[in-house]
Amino acid sequence: MTDTNIQLTSTISKNGKLTLALKNIEMPQPGPDEVVVRLEAAPLNPSDLGVLFSAADMSTAVQSGTVQNPVITADVPAQFMPSLKTRVDKATPVGNEGAGTVVAAGSSPAAQALIGKTVAVIGGGTYRQFICANVQSCLELKEGTTAKEGASSFVNPLTALAMVETMRAEGHKAIIHAAAASNLGQMLNRICIADGIDLINIVRKAEQETLLRNMGAKYIVNSSSDSFLSDLTAAIIETGATIAFDPIGGGQLTSEILNCMEVAAARDMKEHTIYGSDTFKQVYIYGALDRGPITLNRNFGFAWAVNGFLLFNALGKLGTNTVMAMRERVANEITTTFASHYTHEVSLAEVLHLKSIAAYSKQATGEKYLIKPQA
Repeated sequence: MTDTNIQLTSTISKNGKLTLALKNIEMPQPGPDEVVVRLEAAPLNPSDLGVLFSAADMSTAVQSGTVQNPVITADVPAQFMPSLKTRVDKATPVGNEGAGTVVAAGSSPAAQALIGKTVAVIGGGTYRQFICANVQSCLELKEGTTAKEGASSFVNPLTALAMVETMRAEGHKAIIHAAAASNLGQMLNRICIADGIDLINIVRKAEQETLLRNMGAKYIVNSSSDSFLSDLTAAIIETGATIAFDPIGGGQLTSEILNCMEVAAARDMKEHTIYGSDTFKQVYIYGALDRGPITLNRNFGFAWAVNGFLLFNALGKLGTNTVMAMRERVANEITTTFASHYTHEVSLAEVLHLKSIAAYSKQATGEKYLIKPQA
């Protein structure tokens, strides 16, 4: 095992400056229930960008240093600094998940059993070359699965499965999903097709419609179409969907979904009431692709809720047995149901090149970056 261990960190100074840099850190030493993983692949997820950039204005970003050891600095607007006081002057490790080979292990049987195995790991700070992780934070991948195939074993797969399990737990029978052509959206489609669940996919481009239709998706509506609202309402009437998951957040999409749900629910009402239908309608917002205000135009009665949806909170509600079954399913189906597709591969240094930042910060559907920490 090498003596070098490079880590990507994000630091905000008290004078409102973001600094992204590569740090040389010590090689980790595992405790009894821990393993050391040589990280070989880690995805760039939208949630990682939140830690990486925080509230910085990346239009002010400047690159310095060298090609192999770049440093990015950017301004953080003063109005955001009070909410960031717990981050000030702390070099925050970036990266939620990744995969690689276990190269050292603690003394416990569970840790020793993973030596030489390819595992996926979650827990933060995965944009580094070597990480120490508790065995409970590791998912042993099936023999023959590569680190690249297993790099996205937690955030997207477990989020997609948590959506389905939340639907079941709350008594809904069909799902609406926005930005549905994403890697996560494609996983959710494969899950719902396999499990016989109706899923309404909201996309915004014709090629995204084609992609999902070729996967076997039945209900696809295009938000850029003039008939979007009537198309969405018709799909809700057909499926009975009363729960939606929206990664966009800002704008009026959440409101439009609730309104269409209400139109579908109210069509059989015999008498008018100012309180609307008694059909409960739920929208969960799990992303911030649009960071603007969430606008709700109140035409959907009173039987509704809009909540944030955070993976670890959702898993806590579902219970240990359900979560363990979810993890096992991911390990068994990581190259099929939960396969991720990457359009770009970059080294840790290349993550901090302005050209790369301009590309992956757009969070464009169909564009996913994979970091190769050993490159």
